[in-house]
Amino acid sequence: MSSCPLVVIEPLKRRHCAECRGGPLARLVLEFHAPLCLDCADLGHLVYLARGDAALTRRAREASGLWAVVVRHNRRRTRYERQGILVEEAALARAEAACLADAEARARRRARDAARRAAEDVRFRAALADEILRLFPGCPPERASGIAAHAAERGSGRVGRTAAGRALDQGAVTAAVRASVRHVDTEYDALLMRGVPRRQARTRVAPAIEAVLEAWRR
Repeated sequence: MSSCPLVVIEPLKRRHCAECRGGPLARLVLEFHAPLCLDCADLGHLVYLARGDAALTRRAREASGLWAVVVRHNRRRTRYERQGILVEEAALARAEAACLADAEARARRRARDAARRAAEDVRFRAALADEILRLFPGCPPERASGIAAHAAERGSGRVGRTAAGRALDQGAVTAAVRASVRHVDTEYDALLMRGVPRRQARTRVAPAIEAVLEAWRR
């Protein structure tokens, strides 16, 4: 396969074939400065593949014994720009089949990865709930499970997804429990809804939070 591919032009002006006089031509080949239609240039059996899918283009080009690059002149940039390629129809079919097989393999891999992540999340939530109960044995088990599920939600950016949280650091675990108590067991959310500034609202509910945490520690 030549390192200098044939070039087919999508003309901006109406051009007719210099041999068969057919036209106007959607694509042409310049031969000694004369425009030829693809049939007269012996390229009429090739099929067009637009740019956009790099893997499909590469595979179709490699599988095709004859191929050509299709270009169009960009007047604003004063240069020719690639629009796609012409390849043998059988080569394109083989390339499409190979890319489809790859897509199916990628889909299976994504499914396996999703199942693996889901299993990891289940194990981590259980470990986090156990650590919550170890630090706060008075916390109801179902509440510990709820706190763990909320804090460890993938993609949430919550404390359970931080490095410290993943390591079950005591400070991170306590922060997750404190956040839950703040929202569930105090008037914090109601204060925010009434327009109380966040820092002031936190200060007002801090004693109630510590009371709940102290009770759960016993």
